Amino acid sequence: MTKTSSATRKTARTASLPVLGPRALNRATLDRQLLLRRSPLSAQAAVGHLLGLQAQNVKPPYYALAARLEGFAPEHLSRLVGDREIVRIVTMRSTIHAHTADDCLGLRPLVQPARDRELGLFRDGLAGVDLDRLALLARDLVETEPRTMKQLRETLAVEWPHADPQALALAARCRLPLVQVTPRGLWGRSGRVALTTAEHWLGRPAEPAPAPDAVVLRYLAAFGPASVKDMQTWAGLTGLRDVFERLRTRLVTFQDANGVELFDLPDAPRPDPDTPAPPRFLPEFDNLLLSHADRTRVVPPDLKGRSWTGNQAHRTFLVDGFLAGVWKLEEETLVIEPFGGLTRARREDVTREGERMLAVLHPGEPYDIRFGAVVGR
Repeated sequence: MTKTSSATRKTARTASLPVLGPRALNRATLDRQLLLRRSPLSAQAAVGHLLGLQAQNVKPPYYALAARLEGFAPEHLSRLVGDREIVRIVTMRSTIHAHTADDCLGLRPLVQPARDRELGLFRDGLAGVDLDRLALLARDLVETEPRTMKQLRETLAVEWPHADPQALALAARCRLPLVQVTPRGLWGRSGRVALTTAEHWLGRPAEPAPAPDAVVLRYLAAFGPASVKDMQTWAGLTGLRDVFERLRTRLVTFQDANGVELFDLPDAPRPDPDTPAPPRFLPEFDNLLLSHADRTRVVPPDLKGRSWTGNQAHRTFLVDGFLAGVWKLEEETLVIEPFGGLTRARREDVTREGERMLAVLHPGEPYDIRFGAVVGR
């Protein structure tokens, strides 16, 4: 079959599919992200349903769950981290996520090919390094005692003095499932980033990589409806088209406003596009904003890139389900900076949600709430 006829057949197939516009996709995704209404799920169940939470810093997973769960308190997640039921590890998109112990041991093998490709970014600094031997040595080091990246650099550099020390430590992180040990990750506590293997920390071996079919279904349950490229963006993986095709008879299909084919679970919620979406305060790096190739279901086209400055992501808030501004805590003030004008009613709704967030995560602390100037480009 020629490329032309294949493309023609694909266009004909998608042309007959129902269209889901940005608001329909927004409400469906918010519902599955537990942001359309707060969920009674436990913190552990929510982390599992969401396939992990971005955890580049300590606080984001706590803010993420405060926005999503009814009755959440930071000690709920902190206790799970302390009990090793939730762990912090590099998985999707080469970023640190908070995962359930089961997902830590299962999802990391799934994304290992991406970590192997990542090694190519600093191959010049690894010239002459036996990576299998490096992995064995690094495993012995961190399982004897949790080590910082600095300690890994210094120790591995003794073995390979002509290699780039930073590349050596990053290679260890790519080859091994290294988790951050406590007190790092506990609410209200501080601690340096020290690492050991997931198997050592959890006291059980890693699992075989899960069938990608099962992970596709879980992704759609948490982020769908979605395209193949959407899931590849979330996972940092390529080559998932064949998996979706294998699952096609178990899924339903739609198209977005641009004619891109979207897959979904038959019984997954797809609320009316006019369903009310209350304001929500999200942490920096929230997966809602990072897990689709086309982010217009949450980020209006004219606000693309506005939640970032350089490499730094801002804390954001949603109004009517869409990105509407950024927020920050300055001393004893919650500063809310919208990207555009808000009606009085919406300012009142945002203020109430801000008050709730502060009551959950900073109870008893004397925070004021202030709206800053509209943030320009």
